Amino acid sequence: VQKVQTLSADLKAAQKTADELRGKLAVGQIQGILDNDFYIGTFRQAKYTRAKINGKDVRVTEWILDTLKEKNVKAVFFVTMYYCTENPDLVRRMIDEGHAVGNHSNNHPDMTTISIDKAVYEVMSLHEYVEENFGYKMTLFRPPTGNFSARSLAIVQSLGYKNVHWSFAYTDWLTDKQPDVTSALNTVTSKAHSGAIYLLHAVSVTNATILGDAIDGLRAKGFEIALFQ
Repeated sequence: VQKVQTLSADLKAAQKTADELRGKLAVGQIQGILDNDFYIGTFRQAKYTRAKINGKDVRVTEWILDTLKEKNVKAVFFVTMYYCTENPDLVRRMIDEGHAVGNHSNNHPDMTTISIDKAVYEVMSLHEYVEENFGYKMTLFRPPTGNFSARSLAIVQSLGYKNVHWSFAYTDWLTDKQPDVTSALNTVTSKAHSGAIYLLHAVSVTNATILGDAIDGLRAKGFEIALFQ
């Protein structure tokens, strides 16, 4: 995995922000700093998996992107450094096809247990890598494992990001224990409500299989599927 070895001007500026934030946290000046946090559904990107589609070996994320393109739907994809270095073609495709790419940290740590300095590195090293290699500036951050605290939310926001979460998720990330397709489709479509925000993992063959039908089913119920900005 490629690592960012040096701190650029942006990262040094972020470190200064973190130093200032450390002082605020020490005296409990948290109120008002969490106003910019949102809950949002995403396709989480970690290690990719592959599947056989009509006899062709494809990456599951390719399958998902094909379906989103066919259905004219945009999504938010949260990526790690590993994913970006291993799948630059897919990251480029996400950007080129109008999807949002979000920051899921460099190494996928629990942001509630690491130091402020480490948290800044986890966010900004990936931020800089994506900006330098893809010409894309990420503004959305989803905490690894979904864990967050007042401190971690404040740190991320101080770096110019919006913390993002979700209102719907189900057990879809276990690649060797995938949900039944029929029950998964029913679960995804039956939980829809105004303002629903879905977290769907892109390592899931089940998700890739039901995605087109789920989009059609949600639209049939009168829902519009829009990209979070």
